[in-house]
Amino acid sequence: MSADTSPQQEPEYHYDCVVVGSGHAGSCAALSARDAGCARVLIVDKCPPEWVGGNGFFTAGAHRTTHDGVRDLLPVVQNVSAEAAKNIDMDPYTAEDFTRDIMRLGDGRSDPQVVKAVVDGSRGAVQWLAERAKVPFILSFNRQAYLVNGRHVFWGGLVLSVVDGGKGLIAAHRAALQEAGVETWFNTAATELLVEDGAITGVIVKKEGATLKLRAPAVILACGGFEANKDLRGKNLGVEWERAKVRGTPYNTGDGLALAQRVGARLIGDFAGCHSTCWDANAPADRGDRVLSNQFTKSGYPLGLMLNAAGARFVDEGADFRNYTYAKFGRAILAQPGGVAFQLWDAEVAGWLRKEEYADDVVERITADSIEALAEKLGGKGLEDKKAFVRTVAKYNEAVHAFRAEHPEKAWDPAVKDGLSTQSSTLKLELPKSNWALPIEKPPFLAVKVTCGITFTFGGLAIDPDTARVLSDATGKPIRGLFCAGELVGGLFYGNYPGGSGLTGGAVFGRKAGEGAAKLMSAA
Repeated sequence: MSADTSPQQEPEYHYDCVVVGSGHAGSCAALSARDAGCARVLIVDKCPPEWVGGNGFFTAGAHRTTHDGVRDLLPVVQNVSAEAAKNIDMDPYTAEDFTRDIMRLGDGRSDPQVVKAVVDGSRGAVQWLAERAKVPFILSFNRQAYLVNGRHVFWGGLVLSVVDGGKGLIAAHRAALQEAGVETWFNTAATELLVEDGAITGVIVKKEGATLKLRAPAVILACGGFEANKDLRGKNLGVEWERAKVRGTPYNTGDGLALAQRVGARLIGDFAGCHSTCWDANAPADRGDRVLSNQFTKSGYPLGLMLNAAGARFVDEGADFRNYTYAKFGRAILAQPGGVAFQLWDAEVAGWLRKEEYADDVVERITADSIEALAEKLGGKGLEDKKAFVRTVAKYNEAVHAFRAEHPEKAWDPAVKDGLSTQSSTLKLELPKSNWALPIEKPPFLAVKVTCGITFTFGGLAIDPDTARVLSDATGKPIRGLFCAGELVGGLFYGNYPGGSGLTGGAVFGRKAGEGAAKLMSAA
């Protein structure tokens, strides 16, 4: 694209649509805009090319969608034949199920219309990603199913992943964008939105030190939240969040929020909330690892216990399926002494842990042949009260045995909420384990040290859910030419979220934003 220049002015470039952010949502928006009629589409990202993909790169590629069961998804996935599907148990996941999960995890605070847009658009977005972007979807046997009595049983409403996780997702996007002729500028930070007569007419960027003016009738902000900005975390989430580890890209520092605020956009949502999970305590502090990426997640706690440095439990590890609790348990860990905790299992269940998260070459595994010996080893890893640790495990085991003696008919089953708990008529723990409560008695015992990993922040921009247009704070009406997608969308998640719904939301609103950009271009 050639530039128009004149003395003492920034070089000026002309596009039909400019997308800020090279992640999943931005890629969806750019491809959608190109397909809908925008001939000249540009993605700008302040990251260098080796950091392409935003937080999407660091995910497991999970997409939550409505579906009618396994046969409905066979045309979308690459790892299941019709014959193999006969050995899969997968309940349909309805719009009512999806809506209920978002609303209950957000304590009813989520914007119903924003939720409806994500839910209603989920199945179409997944189909579009598979067909148009050639995203290699698979059924997530390793993360969302257990082999029970010879059958693969899916649980928790989430069934889709991507070959090679977020790496495979972003690779598919890059190939599709290149084929579609979408240009990408890296090392290019958006610094100001251009406004004329109340409408967005482009964006000013700094590209490798040079200031450039990009003219476009539509700008789509898809550059993430402020999770990688230590100061904004402290201001919005609380000072303790300054020590949280950044799970993904270090480039999501709140730029989109600042750009939109300066042109009068309305902020909405849970600015004190975020997606935070159990994260390897030895992971890098201020950025994800491009090789291990999502493998630093430590999501095996429903199979065991989590104890803090004082040797006490602090969450109900079996309150719900992992993908309904993992996004909030990072916050719980951060509130513990030192902001760390220890996950614990015995030999009875350690084999059920996912190898990509708990293998010897992924995490520091601390083992011993007795709980007392394990506590001694953990003393060198930050455990402050070894005796309390031993007492907590012993009391837990006592409660488990009391419950099982009272309910011999109940059997352990990790694929359902099996009701195996610590709460019998004779003994109740102050903090229960509500499901999957097995005694921790069989050596060797295994522990790993975890901390809080922050993924993305929940507060964002108010949008029209039908078009993904950003709303004005002054008028409540859409700002002409300004769209939003991905983590920047506010009002969707509060406090917690159902796993896989973030990537789905990014695709749904990315598609809407791209289509809206094309309509503006044709009307210009």
